[in-house]
Amino acid sequence: MQLSIIFSTYNSPQWMLKTLWSLHFQTFQAFEVIIADDGSSAETAEAIAWFQQQSPIKIQHVWQPDEGFQKTRILNKALRQVGSDYVVFTDGDCVLRNDFLAQHMHYREPGYFLSGGYFKLPLTTSKAIQPEHIESGVAFTTQWLYEHGLKPTYKTMKLTATGWRAALYNKITPAGATWNGHNASGWLSDILAANGFDERMQYGGEDRELGERLFNRGIKSKQLRYSAVCLHLDHARGYVTDEMREKNRQIRRFTKKNKLKKTAFGLK
Repeated sequence: MQLSIIFSTYNSPQWMLKTLWSLHFQTFQAFEVIIADDGSSAETAEAIAWFQQQSPIKIQHVWQPDEGFQKTRILNKALRQVGSDYVVFTDGDCVLRNDFLAQHMHYREPGYFLSGGYFKLPLTTSKAIQPEHIESGVAFTTQWLYEHGLKPTYKTMKLTATGWRAALYNKITPAGATWNGHNASGWLSDILAANGFDERMQYGGEDRELGERLFNRGIKSKQLRYSAVCLHLDHARGYVTDEMREKNRQIRRFTKKNKLKKTAFGLK
């Protein structure tokens, strides 16, 4: 395998299957999938088993008991199963354009991690996407999205920019090239050197904190906001609390202030 893709999920099997179908239709195929399951019920395992009957892609299902939002912990467990030297991260509520992995492979470079974004969809549009829309690519066109509930917006430039325009927009966008858990990739050796994700962290910047430690280690970032395209499916976040966010802010402030290169609360 030339790369591994890890995505997190929690009790959203229908959304997860859309993520899996978008991986099935990738133009680049030398990859493995590791599903980081933060305590889902048996329905998710059944959906994965069904999908494995439909697709030849290699899938590992890494599960842990439900103890609240513990995404960083399950991502570290998934990292222990990686069988390649390069890792792409997304979430089980994202649908990836068919060149998503090819773009990450094309732009990867020693000493860098890659930072992409996403395009948010409303719930009606999220429900409308089916495997055939992913395979044909129409789910990434403005016409189809507008016909299925998306309100017109200039942000569709994330979907329509290609070639030199995408490269130009990547350079001039004011958005920082940070580690975004829904669309980021890096060398396994760099991630291991930073000791993976900080398992004290819950929802709110938990992905970016890893990127901040990579920066402290001298790793740079490249912007792929307009090149590696994914759609974000709508869903509720009933598990989020103000206490989670504040705890994470304090950890990130400590990481930045002390220029931490490694967490003591990670893989090891």
